[in-house]
Amino acid sequence: MDAAEPVVDTTRGRVRGFTRGATAVFLGIPFAQAPVGPLRFAAPVPPEPWEGELDATAYGATAQRGDTGITLIPEPSVPGDATLNINVFAPVDATPDAALPVFVWIHGGGFVSGSPASRWYDGDAFTRDGVVTVVLSYRLGFDGFGWIDGAPSNRGLRDQIAALEWVRDEIGAFGGDPARVTVAGQSAGGGSVLALLASPAASGLFARAMALSPAVGAVSGAAARGFAGRLADLAGVRPDREGFATLPEERLLELQRLAQKPERRARLTGLTALLDDGLPLGPVIDGDLLPRSPFEALADGASAGIPLVAGATDDEFTMVTARWRKPLRLVPVSLALAMLGLGRSRRRAYLARSRRRGAAARLGGYVSDRVIRSVVLRTARARGGTATWVYRFAWRSPSVGFACHCLDVPFWFDHLDAEGVTTIAGDVPPADLAAAMHEAAVRFARDGDPGWPTWDATARRARVFGAPASTPPVEPDAYSDVAPLV
Repeated sequence: MDAAEPVVDTTRGRVRGFTRGATAVFLGIPFAQAPVGPLRFAAPVPPEPWEGELDATAYGATAQRGDTGITLIPEPSVPGDATLNINVFAPVDATPDAALPVFVWIHGGGFVSGSPASRWYDGDAFTRDGVVTVVLSYRLGFDGFGWIDGAPSNRGLRDQIAALEWVRDEIGAFGGDPARVTVAGQSAGGGSVLALLASPAASGLFARAMALSPAVGAVSGAAARGFAGRLADLAGVRPDREGFATLPEERLLELQRLAQKPERRARLTGLTALLDDGLPLGPVIDGDLLPRSPFEALADGASAGIPLVAGATDDEFTMVTARWRKPLRLVPVSLALAMLGLGRSRRRAYLARSRRRGAAARLGGYVSDRVIRSVVLRTARARGGTATWVYRFAWRSPSVGFACHCLDVPFWFDHLDAEGVTTIAGDVPPADLAAAMHEAAVRFARDGDPGWPTWDATARRARVFGAPASTPPVEPDAYSDVAPLV
């Protein structure tokens, strides 16, 4: 590549990027045609070849629309139709025969938001360490995951698979090795990784996987049809492709938010349903692309040959209830957990093992444990003796007060100087912690081993990142506090 103005030949045409230090950056490369018009609810279609050089110097359009307000990760929306695009970060001196390991990132956002155009996801530190980085996009919300009669299911998951196929076919030109691809994601991105591990259609597209704070999207077919019916009723259209196609994207997004919002009298029921059934939009168990739940598939040996790193922050959503610390002092925690559907014996066992103190921390922690942390334990158990490494992120942010959701992302990317990091991590986040976590990610992408012992049913060990000095770096019987919930 030309160090001044890198140009790469892909099978669809030439792409021109730019350099930033020792990194060659290529933004907004299409891996599929714009999902609009007749392709709106279709499976992704490969892009047409282009003449000349494609300008890949600016982020491409995002599936996320409009201003999402304050979020933990700054994830801007970029207008435009060609939302199925990919960003590539490669060492500026990489040659097509370099065969470097590849790190593919899937952003989070509850399957309804999030953006690949976040500077938090730029791969400069990975390229510094000899790893090509790819950040992919996918359709969100109902356009991406809603059940529509007459349309292919799991369109957002199909987009992710199409992006991985693009990596298989094209990444060699950027210096990457298609046989050494690590697919990684956080939150909904982590749940996407588990879905990809369970999907036969994704077999052979990646060699390793990292599921960070995985929020499992495994919506039942019945639940998906039910949500589509509610949405169609709100819109006054038939719940099929022809009916939903009459709705502009902006109107469908508006109705989607309305359909997800429970009535005031049903909020507790809605929270209980979220804890029991998961997110209403996300990968659907369709008997085709996702034949069964990821846990069932992993327990039956799906992707058994794929090494996996899985873990979570200690207090994913505990900060949500922290603002109500004073009034929650009057709430009996056991009663509140009972109202959320936790049975007596499991409730007693869970509270006995809890590391948290105070009603607010325990109730917020329970949501963290049910939605995210128990998923890590279930995944490790389902994988059995297969190569699985588990971690905990325990560093408590001085600005937030907890090891909260998304806090670990800039540490994995060793990108503590990205805009917005100080808001969630304080003015001086520990650089040594970022170096250790990033090194583990690089080792895993390069060698398939992050550098600590694997999980097994007896020792149940996990690497603890950011714990006090008195805590051993590898903890036995990790995640035992959430075992009563699994």
